[in-house]
Amino acid sequence: MDAKKVAILFLLCFIFLGCKEKTALEIEPKIIPIPQNQTVGEGSFVINQSTGIQYSNTFKTSAEFLIAFIEGGSTIRLKDSNDIEFILDTTIENDEGYALKIQPNKIEIRAKKDRGAFYAVQTLRQLFPERFENESYFKDEVIIPSLTIKDQPQFSYRGMHLDVGRHMYSVEFIKKYIDALAMLKMNTFHWHLTEDQGWRIEIKKYPKLQEVAAFRDETLVGHYSDQPHQFDGKKYGGFYTQDQIKDIVAYAEERFVTIIPEIEMPGHSQAAIAAYPELGCTGEQVKVANKWGVFEDIYCTKDDTFKFLEDVLDEVLELFPSKYVHIGGDEAPKTRWKACENCQALIKSEDLKDEHELQNYFITRIEKYLNSKGRQIIGWDEILEGGLAPNATVMSWRGINGAVEAAKSGHNVVMTPTSHCYFDYYQSDNEDEPTAIGGFLTLEKVYGFNPIPEVLTDEEAKYVLGAQGNIWTEYMPTEDQVEYMAFPRLLAMSEVLWSNFEQKNYDDFVLRLENFHKRLDALDINYANHLYEVDGEIIKEEGETKLALNTLIKDGKIIRVTLNGDEPNYESRVYTKPIVLDTSRTIKAAVFKYNSKEKLGKTFMQSINYHKAIGAKISINKAPHKAYSGSGAEGLVNGINGSDSRFGDKEWLGFWGEDIIVEIDLGEEKKINSIETRFYNGNGQWIYAPKEVLFAFDNEQYQSFKLNDESLLINFKSDFSGKRAKKIYVKVQNFGTIPEGKQGAGNKAWTFIDEIIIN
Repeated sequence: MDAKKVAILFLLCFIFLGCKEKTALEIEPKIIPIPQNQTVGEGSFVINQSTGIQYSNTFKTSAEFLIAFIEGGSTIRLKDSNDIEFILDTTIENDEGYALKIQPNKIEIRAKKDRGAFYAVQTLRQLFPERFENESYFKDEVIIPSLTIKDQPQFSYRGMHLDVGRHMYSVEFIKKYIDALAMLKMNTFHWHLTEDQGWRIEIKKYPKLQEVAAFRDETLVGHYSDQPHQFDGKKYGGFYTQDQIKDIVAYAEERFVTIIPEIEMPGHSQAAIAAYPELGCTGEQVKVANKWGVFEDIYCTKDDTFKFLEDVLDEVLELFPSKYVHIGGDEAPKTRWKACENCQALIKSEDLKDEHELQNYFITRIEKYLNSKGRQIIGWDEILEGGLAPNATVMSWRGINGAVEAAKSGHNVVMTPTSHCYFDYYQSDNEDEPTAIGGFLTLEKVYGFNPIPEVLTDEEAKYVLGAQGNIWTEYMPTEDQVEYMAFPRLLAMSEVLWSNFEQKNYDDFVLRLENFHKRLDALDINYANHLYEVDGEIIKEEGETKLALNTLIKDGKIIRVTLNGDEPNYESRVYTKPIVLDTSRTIKAAVFKYNSKEKLGKTFMQSINYHKAIGAKISINKAPHKAYSGSGAEGLVNGINGSDSRFGDKEWLGFWGEDIIVEIDLGEEKKINSIETRFYNGNGQWIYAPKEVLFAFDNEQYQSFKLNDESLLINFKSDFSGKRAKKIYVKVQNFGTIPEGKQGAGNKAWTFIDEIIIN
């Protein structure tokens, strides 16, 4: 070979190696949750048959996890040398913090505790090919990019909840759920084990809990709001044995996940009372509940009940070493207590003011017992009613007020408001979404959650331990459906709780999530993929009302749109600017790969009902509740109706216990033929249509119209025979307090209102 050819070959090799090196340099880690500090270095580390690992007993759990991960997903067998080294570093202050340094010749994992090193391993895990997750990457070499990370969590409590009372799931699935939490650096699994519809934990001293309380005769079919209620006629139930629970607890401990058991009291206890009627106030036989809701049969406050609960808790404490035991405390109707001689005598003898203080007595007595055993209680925010037990931690679910009250009183708080943390809510506007309880909680809204209420001072904020996502399973009969509702919102919650709030960026998170989907695929997790869907937003631009379309993932993607209701295809017009709304029409859109016929995601459809109030100036005397703010006041006159099957989407507005007055300014006097709107009447979700609606025009007196319909959706329309007006006033009076015997009895009712159509 002549010198010229040698030179060319050398140059080609140099270019090739340079490109390879450049590729390593350009690899951007797509880690979820995003680390607090990360720097991409030069070069990469190669794991192969000659690679070794060293660790002390301090890091035994995390090191063995890494070994099992590498050797289980490849033909590589790690040797005994310090190519990968776990190093004790006491300068790292946070027990869950870590430092990860990947260099071409070495990987160092530094931590103060094994749990910190475990989280370093979970970060390192995400740098491996996704195929490692299902043991199909049978190669003898893995290239890991050079990277330096210093990381620690923002919150100490990072949790997910799972209700197995309504529907229960296999031991294998519970372990899979825990695995996912650990991978995402979540450290708490709140296991909701007892309910009106089923008791799921073996208590050996009370065998009827397994024989009777664990099974219901049949289960509600469809949604609770569907009338009349239908049932499947099939016996349903089961429970986890103590041996199974011990196995699951040990499994979780190996992944640094603490399991907090929840044993509901005094409410949500009908299943236990079905097994032992003497635990209730009436002593009468009841059945394990076969539908969802809140039931009046709750534990009686007599000594025999407390003896039963103490015996149950003794066995629970033997199974769960957690600091906390969750005792529920929520949704406990006082109807039975008000009529119970024993409960009324106790109120008198203990000098209590009412049944709410009796609940405080109940919770405090249980707390004292658990404190005597070295444990602490945590409960839903109703435990604040009648006074808070001395050492209790509050789980705030009905908004942030409970959290604020508890924190200002010096009590620890875990944030789990419905507005951002209830993963049993719908996550997409798609009509083919699986049946859910209601509500609307998007991935973006979860990601935007800040667990620290703004009204707290820095000192008070220290009492906020963290937050958790909740999975209530009334409408999740299968494990696949639980995963669909949990993922990817669980990933968003993991970043809310681990990463610094200031460093979060939703657009960046979405790009990392798109990549993470491949790992979820490998893990056989049935996630909801809404990344390629089209989202529509009504805007005002240049004096016109328009519909703007958007999609989360834009790189290499385009939106194609039709304006006549046809299904969009690769020949449909490309969306380039907002669509003017000047007539009634059906708009459809979908995401396509650029220069491709391939459609991604589902078709977006928006029907526009053009009427005289579109674009009008509108105001409401009360702001909608933060959890159900829809598109704001303008959403009531944007030409778009809310969903027929769910409340809480972008169009329905929700108000809790308030009368509202809506003012619509048309800008000029116009002829009014009719006004129509509609109300959601889902009593099972504490939502009640108003008893009457009042209208006024300009400076006239209000006219009252009664609503007597009891349908789920109440359509209201009134004709005004050519009335002329510039301003229209709509007064909606709240239903008031929910009556006894109904779900949410004693609480204020919600009002949900949809589009106000002026013709």
